[in-house]
Amino acid sequence: MSLPEQQVKHLVTAEDLGRAIRDRRKMLGMTQADLAMQAGVSTPTVSAIENGKETAQIGLVLQLCEDIGLRLTTVKG
Repeated sequence: MSLPEQQVKHLVTAEDLGRAIRDRRKMLGMTQADLAMQAGVSTPTVSAIENGKETAQIGLVLQLCEDIGLRLTTVKG
C-alpha cells in the first residue's frame, strides 16, 4: 500500500526514520511485539529503532521497513 503523495515525508534523521516505522506499524494495527516476532528480533530492539537510536544496524532497520511495506527512496538535491 503506497502513501498518497501528500503523505510522503522526507526522512533526514534516525528519529525521522524511527517515527515513520512507528507510524506505519500502528497504521497496520501491529504492536512492537508483533513486528519483533515477524522480523526475528526482540521487542526492545524495535523500540530502540522507533526511538531513533543510532546504534541500530542499518540492515535490520531496512528489514523492518520491508516487513511493514515502508518504501524508502532517495531524493536528488
